[in-house]
Amino acid sequence: MILIHCPYCEEDRPEVEFTYGGQAHIARPLDPAALDDAEWESFLYIRSNPRGRHAERWRHAHGCARFFNAIRDTVTDRFEVTYKAGEQAPDGAAR
Repeated sequence: MILIHCPYCEEDRPEVEFTYGGQAHIARPLDPAALDDAEWESFLYIRSNPRGRHAERWRHAHGCARFFNAIRDTVTDRFEVTYKAGEQAPDGAAR
């Protein structure tokens, strides 16, 4: 069983309590009406899919129900660090 640390609840909980929310640190366009179809496609669907350390969004669905970010190794499934939404990735953490 994988334990994930919720930075809001301040406890480690089983992975079944969490849902994956996609790649972290994706900024919404400032002027959405100015984007053409290709730019919208890029914003909505195109994400990096690295092998190794990756910044992701997660939601503690069966706990506080809040979104947070995590640095996770996609090869080993190991969570390196979790941090609150809106915060920058900790120094030295992959993005």
